[in-house]
Amino acid sequence: MDEDVRLRDVTEADLEPLYEQQLDAEAVRRSRFPSREREAFMTHWATKILGDSTVFVQTVTVDGEPAGSLVAWWEGQRRYIGYWFGRPYWGRGIGTRALALFLRAEKNRPLYADPFIGNTASVRLLERHGFHHAGTIYHGDNDHALLVLDA
Repeated sequence: MDEDVRLRDVTEADLEPLYEQQLDAEAVRRSRFPSREREAFMTHWATKILGDSTVFVQTVTVDGEPAGSLVAWWEGQRRYIGYWFGRPYWGRGIGTRALALFLRAEKNRPLYADPFIGNTASVRLLERHGFHHAGTIYHGDNDHALLVLDA
């Protein structure tokens, strides 16, 4: 636990490592979230994430290196959070520490998350931070847990 986990605003230099992380086949399998081709990824980040003033996004760094990202966005009347970490950072407590920092900065409640039901590590991460099950939602053919963090 001597690794220095921090959050900071996303820089243009972060986009390449974030792009590479979302290409990881095992991460895609676990999340049931498809990777994007480079142009689609960069356009999505420029317009839907960095270009939307209602989105709160942070780069997660470990010892100064980009390890992933955390994001909160509005979908209708619900505020969702999501995250993506590069595989070298899995299973080291980095997600736990980064999510704790993010939840202190993101003040909106309730917050929702919808991890793939089979991604037990992601579901457990959210539960450790107070999220509880509020149902099931479907993305294509995949069941996703609907989790909520109340006030």
